[in-house]
Amino acid sequence: MIKRKNMTHNATKKAGFGRREVLKAAGVGVMAIVGSGLVPKTAKASPASVAKFMATSSGTSTPKSGKVKIKLPDIAENGNTVPLTVSVDSPMTPDNYVKSIYIGAEGNPNPQIVSFNLTPSSGKAMVSTRVRLAKTQKVVVTAVMSDGSVYQSKKKVKVTIGGCGG
Repeated sequence: MIKRKNMTHNATKKAGFGRREVLKAAGVGVMAIVGSGLVPKTAKASPASVAKFMATSSGTSTPKSGKVKIKLPDIAENGNTVPLTVSVDSPMTPDNYVKSIYIGAEGNPNPQIVSFNLTPSSGKAMVSTRVRLAKTQKVVVTAVMSDGSVYQSKKKVKVTIGGCGG
């Protein structure tokens, strides 16, 4: 049987760490961890960064207009949850279908919101989701077709209460 020697309060003080010092250090550590999550992210996305993301994702920097329809409210009272529906005019046959839909925002912390990959089995070239928008900004949607052509549409949304720290 091993006997442990209990350190007294005075012994721990002599060792260089007292109960108060340990509690202070733990408190500072907890505050540092918690405090880092309290600072809101600043918007890093810009029209240029969204254009770069869309060009990289779609393989072209010159998309065509048309075919892409964005259903998004003109005014979002709360940026935390904004309904978004995207539809692309496509027959969705094995020879002619939408391969991918990319959605980005010009005023959020990151330019990419979400991307969808579709196949002819999808039946319809339509996706719905809810997005979080930091502030009044343009939402950009790019659709990549099976033949490599790219179509893009944009819509501005006025956000009255920001969702991404705005």
